[in-house]
Amino acid sequence: MSVEHVVVLVEEPSMEAALSILLPKILGELSFQIHPYQCKDELLKRLPERLRGYAKWIPEAWRIVVVVDRDDDDCKRLKARLERIAAAAFLTTRSAASGRPYSLVNRIAIEELEAWYFGDWEAVLAAYPRLPSDVPAKAAFRDPDAIKGGTWEAFERILQRAKYFKGGLRKIEAARAVAEHWDPARNTSASFRAFRDVLQEMAI
Repeated sequence: MSVEHVVVLVEEPSMEAALSILLPKILGELSFQIHPYQCKDELLKRLPERLRGYAKWIPEAWRIVVVVDRDDDDCKRLKARLERIAAAAFLTTRSAASGRPYSLVNRIAIEELEAWYFGDWEAVLAAYPRLPSDVPAKAAFRDPDAIKGGTWEAFERILQRAKYFKGGLRKIEAARAVAEHWDPARNTSASFRAFRDVLQEMAI
């Protein structure tokens, strides 16, 4: 059965801002809704009740995608927690389906949304042209998912050195600016590619 609609649950408004621009590039004409929370803790706290609600009525042709930042959590433990929440709501996840039909996919941004910016530095340069073009060649930023010390903090520092966001990174504004130029095919972040690939699978 082909997918007719995708519901995406995200932990903060900046991810909503980015995905509202990105998803049409991946999903094409497939319809979607994005539901943001104010933070990761709120999403995780309210997710069980929300998924139980979906389980009562969600059509077979709909899919739910839950996206959370890893932050300092252990990736496997965080993914296992999300899988348990879905199982408790009697929603079959892609990971548990073993090729059978599923309703829900859990995806983790490693470490944060800003890691996905480092994965497509061409898009960042298009949004903020005063930035240095050689950032991805530096050892500290070569692997977007392995940047140490916080990716949003690193992103903010690079921007501020180029005289952007002197008063602090405005995350929603930056999300919209970078996402306008995102090319899903060229992003080097493994966590982004895992997210992109499952959406492309739905859009087939």
